[in-house]
Amino acid sequence: MTAPATVLQAASVLLQYPDERVRAAFPVVREAAPVVRGALDAMEAMTPLALQEHYVQVLDQKRQCCLYLTWWTEGETRRRGLALARLKELYRARGFELVSKGLPDFLPVVLEFAASETELGLALLQEHRAALELLRLALLEAASPYAGAVAAGEVDRAVGPLQQPQLGHRELQRLPTGVVGRARDGDGAAGDEG
Repeated sequence: MTAPATVLQAASVLLQYPDERVRAAFPVVREAAPVVRGALDAMEAMTPLALQEHYVQVLDQKRQCCLYLTWWTEGETRRRGLALARLKELYRARGFELVSKGLPDFLPVVLEFAASETELGLALLQEHRAALELLRLALLEAASPYAGAVAAGEVDRAVGPLQQPQLGHRELQRLPTGVVGRARDGDGAAGDEG
């Protein structure tokens, strides 16, 4: 069985935009994490351009396939900004600095953090377990090879079934939770449900 940190890192790579750098890492990912081979086989069966177009059409343009975890819990509200700031603070406290200008709730970033800080990272992923399951189901419905990266068997086992947030992680207790795409407490406009 592959170590959970290795599978988390492999899933992180596979869920990034498939440019030349990411595709060049496919052989290393295949060797390190056999559990994602099915997803890799499907990705490598596509031409590079077709894979890039699929990524944009499915992961960038379909709301149901959103890779930004706080979108699932906060929607497009001001509370999402707070959740993003708290994630950045959590990463900084653990010495994990974002190297890109991307958002800290982008699933590949969260997976990479979880690979380096396994216990805390898995607890963070557990906080977003419902979103991960909805994302996986939407990707399956879209017949996307990315479903295999989200559902990589050991990632799924490592995160575990949907459960109450784990207590004892002070950093995670401050992260907000909520209803998908809806504003709460008069905080911003209600988001689309589509």
